[in-house]
Amino acid sequence: MGMIKEFKEFALKGNMVDMAVGIIIGGAFGTIVKSLVGDVIMPFIGYFSGGLDFSKLSLSLGKGLDGKDVTINYGLFLNAVIAFLIVAFVLFMMIKAMNKAKEAMAREEEKEKEEAAAEPSKQEVLLTEIRDLLKKQ
Repeated sequence: MGMIKEFKEFALKGNMVDMAVGIIIGGAFGTIVKSLVGDVIMPFIGYFSGGLDFSKLSLSLGKGLDGKDVTINYGLFLNAVIAFLIVAFVLFMMIKAMNKAKEAMAREEEKEKEEAAAEPSKQEVLLTEIRDLLKKQ
């Protein structure tokens, strides 16, 4: 029974759930990027390259033992590389934006700490007033 309890604790940790959500969203994002590349970007590239369709680019190696053509589909590979570059660029921009936001928050916190350090606390103000009163006596 101890092993099941340990597994539940492991599987239900916040980090594990966050990772699972990230993987699911990543899969959905991959589908969107695949559609973006195949349905939006590649037609533009094909248009400007004279109607070239990368997905149909292949190199025929001849007939296989079963009599079917054996091909190397390097056009599909080019599509995959373009999709990867788009995903990498989008992630780079997201991480860059997140880092800027973190830096701005850190600067704001530092500014607040400096302002708080410059102003004496209520206790210090009270003690200063008591000291001043005692000096007058």
